[in-house]
Amino acid sequence: MHESDPAVQIAGLVKRYGDKTAVQGLDLIVDHGTLTAVLGPNGAGKTSTIECCEGYRRPDGGTVRVLGLDPVADAARLRPRIGVMLQSGGIYQSVRAMEMLRHVAGLYANPLNVDELAARLGLDSCGKTTFRRLSGGQQQRLSLALAVVGRPELIFLDEPTAGLDVQARHATWELIEQLRADGVTIVLTTHLLDEAERLADKVAIIDQGRVIAYDSPQRLADTSREQDAIRFEAPAGLDLTALSIAVAPAAKASEPTAGSYHVTGEITPDTLAATTAWCASLGLMPRNLQIEQRSLEDVFLDLTGRELR
Repeated sequence: MHESDPAVQIAGLVKRYGDKTAVQGLDLIVDHGTLTAVLGPNGAGKTSTIECCEGYRRPDGGTVRVLGLDPVADAARLRPRIGVMLQSGGIYQSVRAMEMLRHVAGLYANPLNVDELAARLGLDSCGKTTFRRLSGGQQQRLSLALAVVGRPELIFLDEPTAGLDVQARHATWELIEQLRADGVTIVLTTHLLDEAERLADKVAIIDQGRVIAYDSPQRLADTSREQDAIRFEAPAGLDLTALSIAVAPAAKASEPTAGSYHVTGEITPDTLAATTAWCASLGLMPRNLQIEQRSLEDVFLDLTGRELR
């Protein structure tokens, strides 16, 4: 593999199940040392795409290369270099948590410190408990630990904080951020948009078997900044001429209903300053002033028309 090659390169991926085509010519590139969040509504094709990358499913068309290798044909060479976190399955129900973690760590030449990893994820207190008796959150954290303990170059994480409480969720985020800082490439599927916004360098939104948007969370949100707004209340019927001139051309001022004022468009510090200066020039204090900016969730809903599940 050449150093300049992407960590994951998917070109024209097709995956069918009988008469149903789940993935329809999907293209995606993941660069080394980055975290890419893959989002999509149910049935979008994201799970099939990731499973093709992991080598669990054979593509029906197109090519998939992970660390320069074919995940199916080169599975034996690739497996020691990647970590995979699954939602369920792959762990013996009767094995104790720490026994399983130590066993997996022993398969690698330079694993993470097992005790430190367990303590970081809150597994040290349940280390002698069998997998079937762990809570859902504990099972989730053990699955994450098993995926990262071998110091893989690339990790696939499936809903890593599903079912976790706030404290465990933040501990998991901190571990993921540390892995990325250490140069590990991470591909993350999640239904939590705040998780994607916090962690991801790039977000790939998949719908109907294709990538329909791919960029940083901030740039995806910036694509629809014309719908950002400053909203406030003031006496009805004020002359908006001066405010309209001050915020043009990036934004516009209006009074949609009596006493309710909106400045919509590209909301910058200058836009906010112009709005409050206009209020001050009239000797009035705006009531219920709010700044509303487009989020990744807004973009997702605009593109897919569906909630993320």
